[in-house]
Amino acid sequence: MAIPQAKLREITFQLLYSRNMGHAQADDLIELLMKELAVSKSAMRQAMSKVDAIQERLEEIDEAIAKTSYAYAFDRIQNVERNILRLGVYELLMDDTIPSLVAIAEAIRLARKFGTPESASFVNALLDAIYKSTLGEETDSKEIENHFFRLEETEKLSQENFLAREKDKELLDGNP
Repeated sequence: MAIPQAKLREITFQLLYSRNMGHAQADDLIELLMKELAVSKSAMRQAMSKVDAIQERLEEIDEAIAKTSYAYAFDRIQNVERNILRLGVYELLMDDTIPSLVAIAEAIRLARKFGTPESASFVNALLDAIYKSTLGEETDSKEIENHFFRLEETEKLSQENFLAREKDKELLDGNP
């Protein structure tokens, strides 16, 4: 039975993310994902094939992302968003079997599932700008910049909330 494309994208994203983080051995990761996601070896081979294709063109993909992210340095893009963007750019520019708007919509779906609503807006803005550039249209750099700043503010608030929860735990445990 063929795996749905949406699930294949999720597996591909998880493999990309894990490879980017560099903490898992490929064989262990594949075995874990097969078990956790209840997918076959065939599905994992499909996902790994796509990951390998993305890795082969990683420099070109990252350059397209960096060139479009005007006000936000590429290395400041969080790993979740960065790897969703990598998959999205690959599908948008290099995989002619996937319609452009489907590639963008799927990247947004992944960002909502694995990131935040702000991540989805950020991914949408960048991929839309890249898509428009392929059509020869101009993009609104202010719009992209606004998405960067909203994403950054959300990340800052998340960190502050995490630290506050940790402090509350310490107080409850009697360790001020």
